[in-house]
Amino acid sequence: MNIGLFTDTYYPEINGVANSVFVLKSELEKRGHNVYVFTTTTPGSPDYEFNVFRLHSIPFVFMPDRRVGMFYDRKLAAMIRRLNLDIIHTHTEFSLRLFACTMAKELNIPIVHTYHTIYEDYTHYFAPIKPLNKGAKAFARKYTKRVCNQVEEVIVPTEKTKELLEAYHVYKNINVVPTGIMLSKFSPSNFSKEEIEAEKRALGIAEDDKVILYLGRVSPEKNIEELIQNLPALKAKHDNVRFVIIGAGPDIENLQKITKEEQMEDTVIFAGEKPWDKIGFYYQLGDVFVSASQSETQGLTYIEAMAAGLPVVARDDRCLDEILQNGYNGYKFHDGEEFVAGLEKVLFGDTSVDYRQNSINMVANYSVEAFGESIEEIYTKVIHEAGMLLEA
Repeated sequence: MNIGLFTDTYYPEINGVANSVFVLKSELEKRGHNVYVFTTTTPGSPDYEFNVFRLHSIPFVFMPDRRVGMFYDRKLAAMIRRLNLDIIHTHTEFSLRLFACTMAKELNIPIVHTYHTIYEDYTHYFAPIKPLNKGAKAFARKYTKRVCNQVEEVIVPTEKTKELLEAYHVYKNINVVPTGIMLSKFSPSNFSKEEIEAEKRALGIAEDDKVILYLGRVSPEKNIEELIQNLPALKAKHDNVRFVIIGAGPDIENLQKITKEEQMEDTVIFAGEKPWDKIGFYYQLGDVFVSASQSETQGLTYIEAMAAGLPVVARDDRCLDEILQNGYNGYKFHDGEEFVAGLEKVLFGDTSVDYRQNSINMVANYSVEAFGESIEEIYTKVIHEAGMLLEA
């Protein structure tokens, strides 16, 4: 098959969508397909990328770490006409999606769409005032419904997201396909104790410190503030805990202010953004991975953390139903008291539970191979059905 992937974010950007598209391209190519990615220009992108084509873009005014590309490019459109694409797969609801729809209509080829982001959880960026925010959330729901009902099939990573789209009245067929990850990339066996300890020393972490790790976008919807505010209760019992935050985003200054207010400057370490190629290593700094987000469609960082051998303590969310079991590979929490209790059990509790190995076992099925095979089957079905319609 000749496949066109359209996305507003791609490698080397660090986020779930960029990672998902990167992994999908790689896996489909291994399966013998010709895969072309159409995305935005990105600072720091490689000089040469095989079958990756970038449209001029500018930072998104509301979220400067995201970019908005051109809605159409004549030269790229001419090239796409020569590629003989069999199917288009969109991973965005915005600029590159419009380009994809224009090309699909002109070439009369089918489109499938992966819904990655629950936009009503992000409306505070556009409408911070509460009365406006309510209207923005309603618009996000209606716009999502419109986008999803314009394609042949929809793909989502979890049952949680499928049920959400059904509640939006999306009537197209919705396929649940968890994004796969390169499990071997996160294996603890890839990294030596010496290099891990050296990095810890560089961050000011002592040998006997227990490291609570958050890795991901640092933004209000991730609710990192709640984690910091509950740390003093744990710190009062155990002085040797450190909370390492790896990532960048618009909430950094606010979290630094909260850290100071909570008198946690000696506990919370803002390590900044790290190269995507080395993310597997940075998971190894942690003894437990934490998150209070409820805006995830799948939560790839949870799966990556588990693949790295980390137990997870996370706010209860439907996206965790299949991967997090209390007392096995971590704990879910509903409030600050349960958050601290979960950390207590994982870091200082019963040593008979092998949380690390249990985490690795839990995500063994989230391979890139399974991901690629499932998406390939959807493409085959959609192309076949589109051909039958043309013949009719």
